[in-house]
Amino acid sequence: MNDFPYKSALVIGAGTGISAAVARLLAKHGVKVGLVARNTEKLAALSTEIGATLYAADASRTDQVDAMFAAAEQEIGDIDIVIFNAGSRLTGALADLDPDAVEQSIKVSAFAGFLVVRQAARHMIPRGRGAILLTGATASKKAYAHSAPFAMGKFALRALSQSAARELGPQGIHVAHFIIDGQVRGERHQDRNNEPDSTLSPDDIAQAYINVLLQRRSAWTLEVDLRPWNEQF
Repeated sequence: MNDFPYKSALVIGAGTGISAAVARLLAKHGVKVGLVARNTEKLAALSTEIGATLYAADASRTDQVDAMFAAAEQEIGDIDIVIFNAGSRLTGALADLDPDAVEQSIKVSAFAGFLVVRQAARHMIPRGRGAILLTGATASKKAYAHSAPFAMGKFALRALSQSAARELGPQGIHVAHFIIDGQVRGERHQDRNNEPDSTLSPDDIAQAYINVLLQRRSAWTLEVDLRPWNEQF
């Protein structure tokens, strides 16, 4: 599909669910894909399947994010799509949570997002184009009991997205935040009996990402809520 408006992408916090589905669909559109994770062994099969380049990096580390972007620009070309899919789902009663674990959880969900958006902006602003897509969750808008660290991280990531969209949009860079409001279908979550599509299909989520990437700048989406038809919200 040669009319797709982007040529290269970094998928950060890559795994076997949403990010894998997005990576496959990007590759079908002729996009060169880089897959980024702390442990890239789990991505070997996907990398072979779609011809992606693997980068081992901790997105909460400034030096590793900077080095990863520099390497990707050399190996797969000017990065014009960045998808941030990292997160840390730390749970527990407030009185029992370990402060160091909470700090690390927020770093993975939010501070890492800042480091990635910062580097993406540095690479995209001189070219006056690009797209930055950030993956949120129900916790981006609604915090549950025993889930404070995850909610703090996802609230912050949503705020980052809103600020970045207002700053970078006028410079030609499309920033969008995706609230994944429900369980994503996979090994841990399957459709309930007699309720087809009661979980979010990774492939359908990926198509929503592609739809946003295809938008013209006269009508850009800055936030998308995705949930199955029967989700309570």
